[in-house]
Amino acid sequence: MSKVILITGASSGIGEICARFAVKAGHRVALAARSAGRLDKLVEEFGTDKAISLPTDVTDPVAQERMVKDSVARFGRLDVVVPNAGLGASARGTEAGSIESFREMIEVNCLAVTYTAKYALPHLRASKGHLVLIGSLAAQGTVWGSVYSATKWFIRGYADNLGAELGDAGGRVTCLHPGMTDTPFFDTEKPDALRPEDIARAFMFAIEQPEHVLLPHLPVYPKPKKPYYDPHH
Repeated sequence: MSKVILITGASSGIGEICARFAVKAGHRVALAARSAGRLDKLVEEFGTDKAISLPTDVTDPVAQERMVKDSVARFGRLDVVVPNAGLGASARGTEAGSIESFREMIEVNCLAVTYTAKYALPHLRASKGHLVLIGSLAAQGTVWGSVYSATKWFIRGYADNLGAELGDAGGRVTCLHPGMTDTPFFDTEKPDALRPEDIARAFMFAIEQPEHVLLPHLPVYPKPKKPYYDPHH
């Protein structure tokens, strides 16, 4: 069945490739990001019957409320919502980091996700829909002094809490946990990292599960270069 999927941070990286996979599978997408030009090019490529461009600053709750309203006005409902927009750290650890970087990461990676969830939940409750959060390998253990990792720990816990709230209405919440992925999120190429397509395949796997199946957390990591245990050494 064709779904209506709203994705933030949809102009590049994981958000864009998830949108591409979704459209290819026959779904319709509402694409939100700050870059109107990139979104418009994607809509032109996908077709106006399959996609809508929603230039949005996710740190602005008023803009996010409008984003959700415009998505529903265009397609009639919401089945899947993906608060994908996120920021990384400007420096390793806390002491070397900047206060501005901390503020931006918390605002985009945490607060903005709560805005998306708040405005999307009534529509996902109505459709018994699916909220897909983007966690991280960085939220699975200790990362030296990392504020970014802490924002993803927030997402990990928030996904469970939202799962209880939306689950009461018959919906589902999944938190994807990508390992390092070679996207514009990084300033340099990461040849040993995952590709955005790897995350998109996991995303499609999660949203295409039968209604009685719940995947609360789905880790997707790069294969290690060496085995965890080598019986010959």
